[in-house]
Amino acid sequence: MRVLRQAAAVILVLLGIVGMRASFASITYEVGARARVFKPGHARNWRGAKTEALVTTIWYPVSAVARLHEEPQVIGPSDKPLFFAGAAAVDAPIAEVPEKFPVVMLSHGTGGSAMQMAWLGTVLARHGYIAVAVNHPGNNALEPYTAEGFALWWERAIDISDAVDALLKDSTFGPRVDATRIGAAGFSIGGYTVLELAGARTTQADFLAACAAEPTLPTCRVPEMKNFGSPEDITARVKATSAESLARGGDSYRDPRIRAVFAVAPAVGQAFREDAFREVGIPVAMVVGAADPIAPAAANAAKFKKLMPRSELTILPGEVSHYTFLDTCTDAGKAKLGVYCADAAGVDREKVHATVTSMAVKFFDQNLR
Repeated sequence: MRVLRQAAAVILVLLGIVGMRASFASITYEVGARARVFKPGHARNWRGAKTEALVTTIWYPVSAVARLHEEPQVIGPSDKPLFFAGAAAVDAPIAEVPEKFPVVMLSHGTGGSAMQMAWLGTVLARHGYIAVAVNHPGNNALEPYTAEGFALWWERAIDISDAVDALLKDSTFGPRVDATRIGAAGFSIGGYTVLELAGARTTQADFLAACAAEPTLPTCRVPEMKNFGSPEDITARVKATSAESLARGGDSYRDPRIRAVFAVAPAVGQAFREDAFREVGIPVAMVVGAADPIAPAAANAAKFKKLMPRSELTILPGEVSHYTFLDTCTDAGKAKLGVYCADAAGVDREKVHATVTSMAVKFFDQNLR
């Protein structure tokens, strides 16, 4: 009888644990935000950037005890902002429970910024993730662009790996990170970045050859590069400063700590050969708009899907375009920023964001258990 009672007690405890896990999955939090400037302790190619550090935004679950409330966040002048960047309680204390949180590293698109990932990062934090977005040197909107920032794509993967190192050492966040549950998500060239972190390898020469053969390819003439000439021109300029980096462009930048990646409108499909994904062994999900002119599915995400049969691909129907995956524009942004805010009639950017963030949360919940 005593044995039966002990067995019953064990079963009840196990059921309680399962119940706790199920209830935790449905918990939502207030969102906090903190800034960090991470300075790796090893030599880096900073791509000609003035700031030789990784300027980082972190969104995270907030302690309910603090009773702090989120405030709207924006990009641009405070009196006339250009984008809404979600809501967060700045510098609020991190939630006490659970003891450790999963992490998703975030990589912005060409010429963007960490804050342009707020539409995804804040939602991940609300659902129990620490979301960490890095400003990629030489290729972010907070300082002047550089040719190296546009040409040396693979250095972005090193940015993310260095940010993981720094996060794990951070006095506030390090002790709260579950190092066995780290994922990555990125948009556009950031989507390329997270595929590199998964183990994909680049052949930049193929990309340059494609642009030379067909200079009007949208991916060869993205708006952010208008002052730098063709990709071939940019690469020629970079050879003088970064020959060492160019020589290792085809290396693997797989980070084994990254357990799953979610790529939004991944780009530079011409740089991936048929064997480029042979070392990718982790879950990969991709999403792209059917009307994307910058990273059209056929030459990018759909191509990657064929080369990674076990990956997931969702093509959002209708007129969902490339820059629909930027933060939501204000009226001032719509008036000033043209293509970055010009969604087609019938496209509700916030509804698209809601669809994609729901997909991302589900994907990471399934793959970062």
